[in-house]
Amino acid sequence: MNIKELKEMIALMQENGLAELEIEKNGFKIRLKKSTSGIEIKREVGSAENRSGLIAERENTSFESQAPKEEEGVVIVRSPMVGTFYTAPAPDKEPYVTKGKTVKEDDVLCIIEAMKLMNEIKSEISGRVIDILVNNGQPVEFDQPLFKIQKT
Repeated sequence: MNIKELKEMIALMQENGLAELEIEKNGFKIRLKKSTSGIEIKREVGSAENRSGLIAERENTSFESQAPKEEEGVVIVRSPMVGTFYTAPAPDKEPYVTKGKTVKEDDVLCIIEAMKLMNEIKSEISGRVIDILVNNGQPVEFDQPLFKIQKT
């Protein structure tokens, strides 16, 4: 299990309001549990004993979203999920926004494809796009900065 799969599971938990998730895959058992300090991860390798006869390792890790670092009047739009970032509805179409474009609240900024679903990411404010922080077709992580928008 890699970090990308782990982040997808965390995003899945958050999107569906789950407090706990347990998955077993290829001899690995992972349990995600939401707590007030973030998400606690317990990983168990194999069963009680692994192939060499040693007791399996257990690991606890807490993940917390970092507070966005905003400049005066600038909002950082962050990815609400793990997926692939697209600037336009189709390869032959114009991008939803470009640097310098004025957007209104609820305007579509981009699409993030996650698990074969196209998710429109909309602006929560009115303003001017001052920077696009990722490239078309680039994979993005949960909470990754996507745009900087100057409030109007």
